[in-house]
Amino acid sequence: MKLLDLHIDGFGKFHDCDVTFSDGLNIIYGKNEAGKSTIHTFVRCMLFGLERGRGRASKNDTYSHFEPWDGKVAYGGWMRVEEKGTVYRIERNFQKEKKSLTIINETLGKQVESAKTFMDSLLCGLSETTYSNTISIGQLKSVTDGGMVSELRNYIANMNTTGNMSLNITRATSHLRSRRKEFDRLLDPEAARNYAILQGEIRNIEKEISAPEYENQLHTYQNMRSQIHSQIAKKQEEREALLQKLASGRQALSSAQFTDEESVVRYRDETCDTYDAYQSARNSCEKKSRSVLTALSLLMAVLTGIFTGIVAIQEHTRRMALAASASPSPVFSLQDPAFLLICFLAILTLIFAVTGISLILSRKHDQRDLAYTNKLLQEVFSRHLGDPSVSQDAMDAFMARMDEYIRLGQAVVRSAASVEIQAGEIAALKERASSCDDVISHQQRTQWELEKKLDRLSQCKDQAESIQLVLEENDRIREEIAAIDLALDTMTELSSTIRDSFGLHLNKAASDMVGEITGGVYDSMSVDENLNLFMNTRTKLVPVSQVSSGTMDQVYLALRLAAARLIQKDQDQMPLIFDDSFVQYDDERLKMALKWLSKAYNNQIIIFTCHQREAQMMTANQIGFHLIEI
Repeated sequence: MKLLDLHIDGFGKFHDCDVTFSDGLNIIYGKNEAGKSTIHTFVRCMLFGLERGRGRASKNDTYSHFEPWDGKVAYGGWMRVEEKGTVYRIERNFQKEKKSLTIINETLGKQVESAKTFMDSLLCGLSETTYSNTISIGQLKSVTDGGMVSELRNYIANMNTTGNMSLNITRATSHLRSRRKEFDRLLDPEAARNYAILQGEIRNIEKEISAPEYENQLHTYQNMRSQIHSQIAKKQEEREALLQKLASGRQALSSAQFTDEESVVRYRDETCDTYDAYQSARNSCEKKSRSVLTALSLLMAVLTGIFTGIVAIQEHTRRMALAASASPSPVFSLQDPAFLLICFLAILTLIFAVTGISLILSRKHDQRDLAYTNKLLQEVFSRHLGDPSVSQDAMDAFMARMDEYIRLGQAVVRSAASVEIQAGEIAALKERASSCDDVISHQQRTQWELEKKLDRLSQCKDQAESIQLVLEENDRIREEIAAIDLALDTMTELSSTIRDSFGLHLNKAASDMVGEITGGVYDSMSVDENLNLFMNTRTKLVPVSQVSSGTMDQVYLALRLAAARLIQKDQDQMPLIFDDSFVQYDDERLKMALKWLSKAYNNQIIIFTCHQREAQMMTANQIGFHLIEI
């Protein structure tokens, strides 16, 4: 990968700034405080992103340190890179609220779909830590020779294990042991027992308050009691209305001299019978055929009587004539036709007479019945209709009036039944209201007890939370102690494993470079099991503590380049970035290092420096480079 150019919208002191890189060596020159570190950090943030810290750490983190000085400009920019002949533009916005990453394939003229996956591929799997400890090369930070020896030793050990050079093994071991003792003193051994006691009490209280008797139904029963009282009031209003209706109905029946539906029906039926008798008597009295039959019967009785007398006289005269002629006088016998005729006529006369008399007597009886029933009906109609006239219309009106009284009687019965039902319902509601009062009283006592238990539960939970914090702190402390023990074990085992791991390859790769970078003064370097670093000559091993600080810086450079080469093995190399890495080099060592770099590393090299001697020396030695002044 090669860096082509970059544009800073806003980053630290820079605003709307452009920087262009070329192949091979690039020297970025600027005086102190010119912004070299800002550009260096911008490149790293464009590759790996920039996260804002949390809490107190956010006040002094990289995000806060490089926020644009002009708060109105955007926080971010873009950087163009070339990878395998394809040009990509990486665009980033670092603002927390508008954080974004966009990759544009300028060669194809389209946006890369998965930006994160592309960046992982572009960086060859390098993490930001590995990048900072290999590809991005700074100077040794110690100012004393002893400190430089310690840093070299730590770099070898930590590149062997973590890829991070920020750990000082000797100081870290002492510090970890001291911290372990401090953590042991911070542990609270009674916290677990006290927490278990509180948890037991909390469980018991929660079990007690979860019982059905502590279920808060006070509001429910208060609402129920209010509803019952409302129902009682409504039922009483309805009962009063029914009582008034019942009294009014009974008064109406009593004023008509009735007591109930049965008395009305009985009176109606009696009146109907009277009216039927009246109609029958009236019809009988008004029949003309009956008068004719009476007169005819009496006439026939007279005629048959006269005829019977005539026949009897003639028979007597004949008998007397026979007696006068001296003929023997005939004796009347049952077989005598004359006698039989006289008997028949006498009987017939009697029948006609009895029939006529009977019809006369029946007529008189019907007239008496008619007068009696008429009088009764007049009284009835006069009392109930206000008109004594007797007619079919009057009878129909009377029947309608009786139907009303019957319905009134039925309504009175229903009202009386409803009054009894409502009386029972009101009694039941009052009983329910009384039961609600008892339950509410019990609920109030129960809720008072519940509040006391809840207060105790709250106290226990507060205490448990406090102890939980102590337990969490204990767990954290134990984790810290376990981590410290693990770190101490790792550091103990480090010396015995270094030659069988990455350190072996790192030493070999660095040794190959030491001879070239030191101009043949040292053939190679080696590390023993105690992480002691030696420089190899043809006659002896020279401890690194005995070499000059310049040589130490050269060894440091060789180690960083070796690590970079090993990490990028079989992959496209990334640009090497040097940030004031040659401050302690004398002119001869610097010339040797620059010549060696221009030949040893085939990809892009970017050197940030506050001196002009790098450019001057490369110009003097006819080494091609691209100068960028800021």
